Amino acid sequence: MTTRPAESTARVLVVDDDPAMREMLGDLLESSGLLADSVSDGASMHAALEAQDYSLLLIDLRLKREDGLTLARAVRETSDVPIVILSGKGDETDRILGLELVADDYLTKPFNPRELIARIRAVLRRTRRAGTGAERPAAGGSHKSYRFGGYTLDFDKRVLLGEGGEPCKLTPNELDLLITLVQNANRVLSRDELLEKMRRHDSDIFDRAIDVLVLRLRKKIERNPSAPRYIRTERGFGYLFNRPDDEDAGR
Repeated sequence: MTTRPAESTARVLVVDDDPAMREMLGDLLESSGLLADSVSDGASMHAALEAQDYSLLLIDLRLKREDGLTLARAVRETSDVPIVILSGKGDETDRILGLELVADDYLTKPFNPRELIARIRAVLRRTRRAGTGAERPAAGGSHKSYRFGGYTLDFDKRVLLGEGGEPCKLTPNELDLLITLVQNANRVLSRDELLEKMRRHDSDIFDRAIDVLVLRLRKKIERNPSAPRYIRTERGFGYLFNRPDDEDAGR
């Protein structure tokens, strides 16, 4: 996995085949205190990633000769570097759904420059929290964990461990969702309830992303994501974390 630079050297790689857009985005990022490089195509992007560690990729969805979504998927196969996508208003809903499965955020053109910088900073904040293993104190100062299947969810350290004790690769929002569901095990939570509870944890999350986060989380923890054992859908109501009676939960 690609390692990410520290906060003080946050560097963004812009992937856009429009020279004027590359220049504008580079100036915007640098005037906001971020370092910026730019490339025009996928080959140059991969070369840049080999030569330099980046804090975030900013990729245009509609390149003239390439598909930005395909480039994002290729990056995601080998790296957990955050990805923000710039998409056009005419992009199809199913493509936007695909975006959410590989990207950390996306913004529709034309965009407000201040909003773009705010979105980028939000993604960088989430990444730093996950990368530093930032802890949230448990009530009463006691160490809390929850075991299900071969997994151990450590609330204090905010990490999901596999059977061999290795950390599972979850994004900050995926982890927030799992913690919220587990803390309300066997209780159906609507999307609005999930949003409210996750926002208390400082998650940058929106209503339309809940379903996508569930899909992504199922792919990572369920043996058969299409027939989930743990994260169940209650049609018309929301989602439920199912803890079978023979499962052990430690606190």
